[in-house]
Amino acid sequence: MSDLGSEEGDESGEAGADIGEYEGDRNSEGERHGFGKARLPNGDTYEGEYKHGLRSGRGTYRFKNGALYTGDYLENKKHGKGVFFYPDGSKYAGDWMHDQRQGYGEYLYANGDTYTGEWADNKRHGQGTYVYKDTGSKYVGAWVNGIQEGPAELIHLNHRFKGRFLNGKPLGPGKFIFDMGCEQHGEYIEPEQEKEEEEEDEPPLPVEPKWKASEITKLTPWSPHEEEPAPREAEGAVTEEEKIPSVTVTAEGGGHEPSSEDFNPASNGGEGEGREEEVNQEITDLGG
Repeated sequence: MSDLGSEEGDESGEAGADIGEYEGDRNSEGERHGFGKARLPNGDTYEGEYKHGLRSGRGTYRFKNGALYTGDYLENKKHGKGVFFYPDGSKYAGDWMHDQRQGYGEYLYANGDTYTGEWADNKRHGQGTYVYKDTGSKYVGAWVNGIQEGPAELIHLNHRFKGRFLNGKPLGPGKFIFDMGCEQHGEYIEPEQEKEEEEEDEPPLPVEPKWKASEITKLTPWSPHEEEPAPREAEGAVTEEEKIPSVTVTAEGGGHEPSSEDFNPASNGGEGEGREEEVNQEITDLGG
């Protein structure tokens, strides 16, 4: 699945004067101007407003492959508010600028996942919430060029994680907060990779950050913006030296040592495989 549109190039076929069949209003210069209906040579159709020969104002564009856009246009480009229905069943509703998803909008993916938040240049960028349909987990926080990056909170059924993300992975200080009324403080660190001489020319394999717990405490206020160290002296704190086991309760009700797998529901037991590949890579939408 994708949230990178490719349909805009195919709408440019009407840029020339009187391309395809047209029925509607014209101005004194003979340009399409006002309300009209057009059928393009490639089979696409447009019904809506024109200004000086270009789609401008409200209109509906139907692609021959089943995609459909209805909303605002400016000089043949999607610009303003609009809804795009993609052939795979996904849908975007929100702001557009110069044929790009730009501003605020909601994307419903074909598998039922949703993203609601800010966009820039067709990518999730800024503050937004991504909800995974299969697990009910949701990521609430910052995005950079379509990737989870910056302060965020990952919320599961009976626990949540607060911290920072980098390149789609948790990294640095953070804490797990449990509904039972306690927190586990610690940090995600990148393990050191062993270098082998015979593999110097090969790119290193990606390494998953590892969770290193420091202590368990009562619920405490905390903000990822502050980058404060774990509150070792907090009232009610219990350190690892006191042999208190650290266990994360999963959405399924079981327990396991916290790991980066908590941040990608798609990787848990193979559920929802392929749901969120676009968090870490750019894919192209099915367009017209």
